[in-house]
Amino acid sequence: MADELKKELTITRIFDASRDLVWKAWTDQKILQKWWGPRGVTNPICEWDARPGGKIYIVMLAMNGMFKEVIPQSRLVFVGGALDDVDRGSDTFIEHEVTVDFEDLGDKTKMNLHVVITKARGPKAPAALQGMTAGWNQQIDKLSELVAEE
Repeated sequence: MADELKKELTITRIFDASRDLVWKAWTDQKILQKWWGPRGVTNPICEWDARPGGKIYIVMLAMNGMFKEVIPQSRLVFVGGALDDVDRGSDTFIEHEVTVDFEDLGDKTKMNLHVVITKARGPKAPAALQGMTAGWNQQIDKLSELVAEE
């Protein structure tokens, strides 16, 4: 059933904020903790070490991962997964690779986010895949609101 659901998503946004600020919102774990996740979701634990090989661990619905590529102010590539349990050793039911590109538009920033699902298994996967577009859009809306306030 999960194979029939959408496994890829691209979101392009233009933020009313400098690329420096949008980049910082994606790489500073204290700022990221404020906007990561759909509306109504908080992140009591947020470890986000934005450097190649840097680890990701977010307690939300429990996400883990690792950065593959970090080009300051230009690109982030990371792999991650939603965990069945908040224990760091638990199996993932959704795994994805996310590429985020940033383009300087003067006092604005164009962001292109591309998500590819690389693994979807188990009873939680279909609901997660169905909510992927709405969840990512809500998350990026929160980011947009946060950087607009700065």
